[in-house]
Amino acid sequence: MPCEREREARALLSRDGAVVLTGYENTADALAAAAARTLGSRLRELYPHRVRTSREGAPVHLHADGLDLVVDVGGVPGRRRHPDEDHVLIQCVRPAPSGGDSFAADAYGFVDGLASTDPALLDFLTGTDVDLYGEWAGLRGLPAAPRVARHVEYTRTGRRIARRTDGAAPLHRDPDADRVRAMLARFEESVHALEPALPRFGLAEGDILVLDNYRCWHGRDAHTGERTVRILTLRTADAR
Repeated sequence: MPCEREREARALLSRDGAVVLTGYENTADALAAAAARTLGSRLRELYPHRVRTSREGAPVHLHADGLDLVVDVGGVPGRRRHPDEDHVLIQCVRPAPSGGDSFAADAYGFVDGLASTDPALLDFLTGTDVDLYGEWAGLRGLPAAPRVARHVEYTRTGRRIARRTDGAAPLHRDPDADRVRAMLARFEESVHALEPALPRFGLAEGDILVLDNYRCWHGRDAHTGERTVRILTLRTADAR
């Protein structure tokens, strides 16, 4: 990608929180190269890319990537995912024969809008601790210690994080657990309600969607046939 295209991609990512890159080879190496070219010297840690294939896929609702996954490699702990991944790149390996269009939402805009549309939900997202991965407690490699955080927080560098995960659960023996569950359901319902009106865009073979994982939530429509993507998550110098 020429320098001018790199500058344009960085500007669009900074402005909108998302950008689609075209003209890349359909390879895992191209995915890593795209991360370096788009994020430059801010890049700090890449995690192993993963390939995801769905067949006759159901819709994937708006979410932000993030998982605390550590494995043992020859007796040495190795991190495969990080809970504070602040960017995600998704490359189309094989588009679906029909459907499977992508969509994204500006989570900052959603959160800011709650001040007038649902102040109680805003107070929950910014003021209540949850176990981010409590619903996935049985997942191998997930640390036993609960990952306690709020859905909306700030990093030490001042970046806002707007989380969206299906793994959130009340803290163990939280006396307010019933309210937390109710608010988690309310949050999910509100986010799902955004999806029908969001613009759709298709990814051709080799295209790469780059997302600011702290700012944007993403999802895709249902599809027929088989669809395959490569996913690369990472941390930059601005990550928590």
